[in-house]
Amino acid sequence: MFQLTPETETDRDEVEYLYDLCFAPGREALSSYRLREGVKPVAGLCLVARDDYNVLAGAIRYWPVVVGTARHDALLLGPVAVHPTYQGEGLGGLLVRDSLDRAANTGWGRVILVGDAPYYRKFGFEKSRTMTFPPPTNPDRLLCLPLQPDAFKGVEGLIDRAV
Repeated sequence: MFQLTPETETDRDEVEYLYDLCFAPGREALSSYRLREGVKPVAGLCLVARDDYNVLAGAIRYWPVVVGTARHDALLLGPVAVHPTYQGEGLGGLLVRDSLDRAANTGWGRVILVGDAPYYRKFGFEKSRTMTFPPPTNPDRLLCLPLQPDAFKGVEGLIDRAV
């Protein structure tokens, strides 16, 4: 059983260690990290999952971004990570579903991520056809999910930092 709670400042170092463990060295060189520089993650949507012994089992973060010259607000999902000892138990899906519900319930309209379409399709994500992500990013990995009806109508262009 896992307990999901919003990430706090006291979780930060432990979450960063989990990301280092789960992702390849140099993860911070990815273009998605350029969109996060100098921007605070969205409080209340960044979650940690702890097991019955209070050990960090997973984490997910969201960042505010804007799209195009109209600067439409959106959420950038990621990273999401599950400790190797808990992978395959559905914890990643639990983090994604719970956090998307929280995002929709707090008024966010759209979510963007760079990831594997076969995995994220089960949550409703589809390949974006109107937005571009800063290079180098494979455009086939740019996915989007409307949280509100017509959330992506008229939303097009380059995804940028929300500052």
